[in-house]
Amino acid sequence: MDYSYDFVVGQQIRAAREACGLTQEELAARLQTSGCDLTRSAVAKIEVGQRHIYVSELRAFRDTLNVTFDQLLP
Repeated sequence: MDYSYDFVVGQQIRAAREACGLTQEELAARLQTSGCDLTRSAVAKIEVGQRHIYVSELRAFRDTLNVTFDQLLP
């Protein structure tokens, strides 16, 4: 399975997270309080492309990081 697109999306998420000054743990906590049940470990795997991301999760990242889909998707 080709994970190259997952890696690129993960890097975009990481860049947005770092621009907000959040750690993976802080981002996971914010996602969880908004109803998206992702752990710090899941966030880390998404950022390095080891885990696929669901559309509902992508929407939660967009809302939590206050970015557009264009900023998260290549």
